[in-house]
Amino acid sequence: MRGFIDKCKLIILHHPHIKDWCITVLLQAAAILLSSVFFYFVPEKSANIALIQILALILITKTTDGYFYGIFSAIVGVICVNYFFTYPYFALNFTLTGYPITFVCMLTISLITSTMTSHLKKQAVLLAEREKLLMEAEKEKMRANLLRAVSHDLRTPLTGIIGNSSAYIDNTNILDDSEKLKLVQRINDDSNWLLNMVENLLSVTRIRTNTMKVTTSLEAVEEVVGEAMSRFKKRLPDVPVQVTIPEEYIFIPIDAMLIEQVIINLLENAAVHANSESPIIFTVTDCPDTIQFSIRDFGIGIAEDRIDTIFDGSNYEASETSDARKGMGIGLSICKTIITAHRGNITARNHDDGAEFVFDLPKEEKIYAS
Repeated sequence: MRGFIDKCKLIILHHPHIKDWCITVLLQAAAILLSSVFFYFVPEKSANIALIQILALILITKTTDGYFYGIFSAIVGVICVNYFFTYPYFALNFTLTGYPITFVCMLTISLITSTMTSHLKKQAVLLAEREKLLMEAEKEKMRANLLRAVSHDLRTPLTGIIGNSSAYIDNTNILDDSEKLKLVQRINDDSNWLLNMVENLLSVTRIRTNTMKVTTSLEAVEEVVGEAMSRFKKRLPDVPVQVTIPEEYIFIPIDAMLIEQVIINLLENAAVHANSESPIIFTVTDCPDTIQFSIRDFGIGIAEDRIDTIFDGSNYEASETSDARKGMGIGLSICKTIITAHRGNITARNHDDGAEFVFDLPKEEKIYAS
């Protein structure tokens, strides 16, 4: 029996016309059955039976493709009302006053409803295709930006490691202990930076590239922030950060590891590029539909010509060589990728005394057409 049902499902899926016919027959039969029950209990209100047939007609045209099924339903509905529920019962009599008008009205309704439904379905298909194309374009843009950022940010620490290690090896006999320690410290700093870059790249692999979505679960905001701060303090223990979060426990659907990576990236960006000893202000705000995360520093701010492109990996000055400094590119690009995959938003702006990065995450998962 189960095999027979599966076979029927397979036939229906591969033959949409069969599916449309099944829907038409079932809805029309349900309308006749409901009309019979109504006529039995309220025979004096038999005129309302036409409304039941019209409802069945609208449902059929809405759930099937093409005009034929609606027209068929209109004809069958008029015949059924005439045969079963109009005197003389169980006999066709289209000479009754008003019946030609009823037939024309039901046929007109079926044509109008079918036309509108077909138009809406075509619009839905076009919108889905457009969204798919936009998503593909966004993925290609992100891929190109990440590659551009990788070429800069990974080369920088590698060049430093090679340069400092070569200096140590070539001059080991003439360097004193303090100079050797400085070279080893630089190698250690660049190695940690490189490890951070690799962690960022591994984070991106958690995002399904075919749909730009992530596997989420309900996570406590307080725990995610606490874990991110713990990891950040291990890397930069001397950087002061003031954290403010809501007192109540808040749960949101996220990939906790990815959001922790975003927080760490933004905190490290503020610590490295603000050129300030003032504490970083990290604030979490409970908004009606989202949870907002704000990381504010009190430093030099962001150059105005970089604000619009700061998340796409193209924020390097033309005068700078690729190895001039550790850039913001890959970390912020990955922040953008992760937040976009969570259907959130991330922005950067300047305030009177520095820069601020803000991202928000929806409290409920948003469903998008695939």
